[in-house]
Amino acid sequence: MERTDGSRVRHPWLLRIGAKTISYVCHPLFVPIYIFLFLVKEIPYEFAGITEWQLKMRIFGVFWMTAFFPAFAVFLLWRLKFSNSIFLRTQKERIVPYVVTMFFYWWMYYLAKNFTDQPIALKFFFMGIFIATIIGLILNNYFKISLHGMGAGGALAAIILFAMYYQMPMGVAISVVTLLAGIVCTSRFIVSDHTPLEVYSGLLVGVFSQWLAYVVAM
Repeated sequence: MERTDGSRVRHPWLLRIGAKTISYVCHPLFVPIYIFLFLVKEIPYEFAGITEWQLKMRIFGVFWMTAFFPAFAVFLLWRLKFSNSIFLRTQKERIVPYVVTMFFYWWMYYLAKNFTDQPIALKFFFMGIFIATIIGLILNNYFKISLHGMGAGGALAAIILFAMYYQMPMGVAISVVTLLAGIVCTSRFIVSDHTPLEVYSGLLVGVFSQWLAYVVAM
């Protein structure tokens, strides 16, 4: 993060290490698998139509499609010299990863819409992260919107909407995810060059995209 005079804010090294760890663990590519595992734990009856082995393969498939393949695409772009860093520090470097991720999120939405043996809530969740990538790609033309902010906002909105849809008390989960969203955004201020506009707009895009998907899909 930078001061108003353009100089770099220096934080204690231990704080920077903690912020980097949180940024990795709570990377937006991991949000879909975290949400899927949350549904498996909190709403197990929605998976009653499949065997334990099929459930494990479903979890593996979500991770493979939403985390591994997009991350591998970024790695290939870096190795082929189409980007200078795997951390996608510039707006130009983020264009192709946005498009690649958009494709996989659309495919997961398509599967969620047609599968009848998993939570219906996944339909609007995957649609929401698909919409978020579209909005993120458009806004990327103007400023470097925070991907972590989008992921944190999307996760928070998804948990709240799950509680509404299933009419279940999820106060503890909502509180925990709200706290995590704040920690993730704070971490990006510490270890990245994001401005408040970029982080907060990412948070709002994540929330708005899930709400829009809920209205449209449900």
